[in-house]
Amino acid sequence: MGEILLHYKRPDPTTWVYLSSFLTIGLFFVFHRCWSMRNLDLVLLILLAPGLLIVHEGRRRQILENEEARVRAAEMEAVETVRSVTGDIDASKPDDPIAAMAAMADGSSSEFEDDEQQIDSTDVPRRLTAIDVERYGFIWLLSIQVLILIRLLLDPLMIRRPLLDPNLTSGGLLFIGVWLFIFMMANVITSTPRMQVEQGPQLGPGYSLMNMLPAIPTRPMQEPTVVVAQPVIATDNALPVGTTDNALPSPTRYVILARFLAIFSHLAIVVGIISIGYRHFGNMRSGVGCATLYLMLPYTAQMTGRVDHALPAALLVWAVLNYRRPLIAGLFLGATAGLVYYPLFLLPLWASFYWRLGVRRFALGVGISLVTMMALLVVDGSLPLGHHLMRMFGLMMPLMQDLDGVWGLGWEPIYRLPILVGFLLLSGFFAIWPAQKNLGTLIGFSAALMVAAQFWHAYGGGLYMAWFLPLLLLTIVRPNLEDRVALKVIDGGRLAAPRRPRIAADVA
Repeated sequence: MGEILLHYKRPDPTTWVYLSSFLTIGLFFVFHRCWSMRNLDLVLLILLAPGLLIVHEGRRRQILENEEARVRAAEMEAVETVRSVTGDIDASKPDDPIAAMAAMADGSSSEFEDDEQQIDSTDVPRRLTAIDVERYGFIWLLSIQVLILIRLLLDPLMIRRPLLDPNLTSGGLLFIGVWLFIFMMANVITSTPRMQVEQGPQLGPGYSLMNMLPAIPTRPMQEPTVVVAQPVIATDNALPVGTTDNALPSPTRYVILARFLAIFSHLAIVVGIISIGYRHFGNMRSGVGCATLYLMLPYTAQMTGRVDHALPAALLVWAVLNYRRPLIAGLFLGATAGLVYYPLFLLPLWASFYWRLGVRRFALGVGISLVTMMALLVVDGSLPLGHHLMRMFGLMMPLMQDLDGVWGLGWEPIYRLPILVGFLLLSGFFAIWPAQKNLGTLIGFSAALMVAAQFWHAYGGGLYMAWFLPLLLLTIVRPNLEDRVALKVIDGGRLAAPRRPRIAADVA
C-alpha cells in the first residue's frame, strides 16, 4: 500500500503546461470583462510556455544525439584498439563478437551512403535538427517578450486601474500556493544535482562564485538514457561510455548550498510578493493571488533548481518591498547587480527615484553590497582577482563567439551591438523620464529593463524569466500608486505618510 500511495512521479512538462494554463484561466481570468488588460496579460504569460517547451525539446534532442555520437565513437575506438592488439580479425567466424563489431563498423557507412544515393533529396522534406528546434523556441520566447516589453512601457499611461481580484478567496489561493511550493521544493530535494556549464557565468559577465554551484534539474526525463556495454579493452582513468565531466556528481557541500539557496530564494519571492500586496498595495488578496500565479507558471516548475534564476529575482522583490528604506533597498539591489551583472543598469532608474530624498543612503547600501561581494571573490583562487572583478562588472568587449542561446544558434552575434546600445539608451531614458517617479513606475520599468536584457544576453537570453516575472506580476495586479513618491513615503520627507495605507477592505 505504501508503494501505491507514495509513488509520486513528476508530471511531464507538456502536461504541466496544459494544467497550469487551465488553472490560471479559471482563477484569474475576468469573465465579465473579456477585453480587459488583465486578460491580455494572462494570455501573454500563457504564451511563454510553448517557447520554453520547444527550447528544452531542442536541448533534449541535442543531448541524445551527442550521447549516441559518443557511443559510436567509443565502439569504433574499441574496435581499433582490438585490431591493434590482435592484428587481423577473421570475419568468417560468426561467433566472434569482435569480428561482428568490426564488420558492423566497416559496413555501416557504406550502406548508409548507398541508401543516400537511392533517395532523391528533392522528394523528402528536410527534417528539423535539434539546433533548428531550439532556435525556433528562442525566437518564440523573444517574440512574446517583445510584446511584454511594449506592455510594460505603456503601463504608466494606464491611469484607471480597477480592482480585479482573483476568482477565489485568499484562503483557497493560499492553500493552492502552499502545496504547489511543497511539491516543487520536494523536487529540488529529491533531484540529483549535476555540474552544468549553464549554471552561472562562464565566459560572460557575472559573479564567478556562481560557477561553484551545481544546477538541480527538476524536469522528468522524457527519453531513456542510451546504455551500451562497456568495451572489451578500456584505458586507465577512462570514464564509462556515455559519461562526461559535466555529468559527474557535485561535491556534497555545494549540493547542500545549492538546494538551500534554491528553496530559500523561491520562499523569499513568495513571501516578498505577498508582503508587497499587503503593505504597499493595501490588498492582501492580490498579493496572495500574485504569488500563487508565480508558483503555477510552467517556468517556475521547470527552473525551480536554478539558483542563478531564482536568487536575483528574490533580491529584486525584496528591494521593492523595502523601497521606503533607501539603505536596505540599496543593499538588496547592489547584491543583485553584483550577482548577475545585468541589474547594474537598474541603478540609474532607482537613483532617480531617490534623487530628491534618500539617494545618498541608497548609494551607500549599493556600495556596501558590492564591496562585500568583491571581498568574497578572494575565496575563489582559480583566477586572479582582477579577472573576477572584470567579469563581475562586465569590463570586457562583447563576445562574438562560443555563445549560447539564439546568438549561438544561427543569429549573427554582431547584431547584439545595436541591441546593447538600445538597452543602454533605455536605461538612461528611464533615469530622466518621468521626472517624478512613483512606486508603480519603479516596479514596471525595473521589469521592462530586465525583459530588455534578455535580447542581448549571450548565454540563454529569453530563459532567465525569473528576473522579470515577479515584477511583471506585481505590475499586472498593482493599483494606482501615483502618490507613492520618495518625498511622501521615506522617513524624513516633508510629507511622510504611514508605512501602510489603511483601506476599508483591510479593516473588514
